[in-house]
Amino acid sequence: MSDNIPLGLYIHIPWCIKKCPYCDFNSHELGSELPEREYIDALLADLEQDLQLYQETRALSSIFIGGGTPSLFSAAALAGLLADIEQRIPFAANIEITLEANPGTFESNKFAEFRATGINRLSIGVQSFNDAMLKQLGRIHNADEAIKAANIAHESGFENFNIDLMFGLPQSDIDTSVADIRTAIELQPTHISFYQLTLEPNTYFHKFPPPLPSHDDIYLVQQNCREVLAVNGYQQYEISAYSQVDKQCRHNLNYWQFGDYLGIGAGAHGKITRALPEQVSRYWKLKNPQQYLSGLKARQFTGSSQTIASPDMPLEFVMNNLRLKTGFSLAAYQILTGLSSNTLEPALSDCINQGLLAQNGDTITSTEKGWDFLDLILEKFVPI
Repeated sequence: MSDNIPLGLYIHIPWCIKKCPYCDFNSHELGSELPEREYIDALLADLEQDLQLYQETRALSSIFIGGGTPSLFSAAALAGLLADIEQRIPFAANIEITLEANPGTFESNKFAEFRATGINRLSIGVQSFNDAMLKQLGRIHNADEAIKAANIAHESGFENFNIDLMFGLPQSDIDTSVADIRTAIELQPTHISFYQLTLEPNTYFHKFPPPLPSHDDIYLVQQNCREVLAVNGYQQYEISAYSQVDKQCRHNLNYWQFGDYLGIGAGAHGKITRALPEQVSRYWKLKNPQQYLSGLKARQFTGSSQTIASPDMPLEFVMNNLRLKTGFSLAAYQILTGLSSNTLEPALSDCINQGLLAQNGDTITSTEKGWDFLDLILEKFVPI
């Protein structure tokens, strides 16, 4: 294990009120009573197993509670969960704790209680402020409820929260997306995620594709909305993430910068460095919620794991770091992979010579051309 690599914790809560037709996350419609107590017991047993397996003692720099719809859980349950986690592994003094929330589950008292638990950041899944768009996306909230959710976040003491928005929606255009962006900005979040609707396998939309805008129209939406965000103080720092100064999502930054993270909950993924470069592992937990809960008796939650082979490490590293506008330093590459920067060759030089990447001293970043052709860059780092 490398003590100078940051450590986060991802907690997955897999239930939703309704499964959206575009969603390929591990989420399941809640058909009966929420097994809150049983699931939290499983999460804690899962964490204990990971801590023993990986001999983990580093303090957590961030926690992200995702789903599904984690805000379906009671504040008391999440308060108890966080307290029990802290008894097992230390929290950094400035830990960032994010809770994903659906506007259809917002209640003033409940979110004030969430804030009192120590949760200090929200990620609100709005997707659009247009009722027609929301209906097509199968969302359970309307535009007024989305606006109300952001206002409740402010009233509940959340000084740091994200609004999720999507573009490239069926029957949408530039005006629709710009209106969404302007409405979000008026609600004064510290962070806006703005990502394109894609038709992922194993979703309703993939089986029954809706008509989507053309690639040219989608590109114009990105350009126009990026300019509106920048003028209003939201700088793009990742492919689909925009933030005010110093308000980037620290948990996600850790992912993209090749940091470590534990993953607990049904279908959760983790990445842990035990020794460099030969023991960097990715693992994932049992995906089906009932199978996962059954693991409580067997004390078996891990579905599978895989050690990242040294020849694959350059691709793994750049695939994450080049999502960021700031790119990466060669020194960070050596620290986080245990490999010489020479192992990035000849792909790195090829990309620089073709104007896809730029080098300034120790720092590697995508050029404007490279930012539009990240897939081409990554192809060059695939091991032969």
